[in-house]
Amino acid sequence: MPELPEVETTRKGVSPYCLNQTVKQLIVRQPSLRWPVPGDLDKKICGKSIRQVERRGKYLLFGFDRGTLMIHLGMSGSLRVLLADTSHESANKHDHVDIIMESGDTLRYHDPRRFGAILWTEEPIENHKLIAHLGPEPLSDDFTADYLAKRCGKRKTAIKSLIMDSKVVVGVGNIYANEALFLSGVHPQQAAGTIKPAQLKKLTDNIKHVLQRSIEQGGTTLKDFVGGDGKPGYFAQQLNVYGRAGSECLHCKTELKEIRQNNRSSVFCPKCQPLKG
Repeated sequence: MPELPEVETTRKGVSPYCLNQTVKQLIVRQPSLRWPVPGDLDKKICGKSIRQVERRGKYLLFGFDRGTLMIHLGMSGSLRVLLADTSHESANKHDHVDIIMESGDTLRYHDPRRFGAILWTEEPIENHKLIAHLGPEPLSDDFTADYLAKRCGKRKTAIKSLIMDSKVVVGVGNIYANEALFLSGVHPQQAAGTIKPAQLKKLTDNIKHVLQRSIEQGGTTLKDFVGGDGKPGYFAQQLNVYGRAGSECLHCKTELKEIRQNNRSSVFCPKCQPLKG
């Protein structure tokens, strides 16, 4: 599933080809995504110019003078740019939507599992039902140790579950939660309300660090990370614990352990991340 760094990398990649471009044509080959693609979307965006290309959580937001096109990549979705001289390239089976610019460049939406979404809204984006409940962006100044401490309170919820809750903070996916907890010396099952302020400061700093590092490794244009098969490669992740259960901890050589939390894999070092009573 594309996580926040992949979505942000996609935003950075498509922006140069979309910003201040006028949409010439919309081709919808498969309207049945997680929610149906609006039947009148062509009337909403064709002949109109894209003024902003932003991101909120995992939603890509293409802002027009009146209204916002919302794109979510779901479980398996991706966006790629076909430059004008290659825009004749035939669509593959799962290439569901093309947004063709007057420049001749095409933004192509690919989604084998069709759990993504392409939606339109004319209300203020911060009020949209899919956006309004979201917590702060993890890389913003709103996400601080003090903020996280308030959300932890005296809660018995496992800290990993808390930081993966999009109502608390957006975009901390499973990989990044595992990595940030390891770097902070916090056990994934530690009750949120028992973590001391100094460790919460480490945790917020490390969440920002692992996400920012992943974004920086992701390239700056889609041509940097879209393979010939149309599947985004994003970047080679350099991971300390995720996917390494049974291997030695890179810090202390202890065998890394794996548990299941909310049907997700949690990998940790029992020595570097002791569970404290």
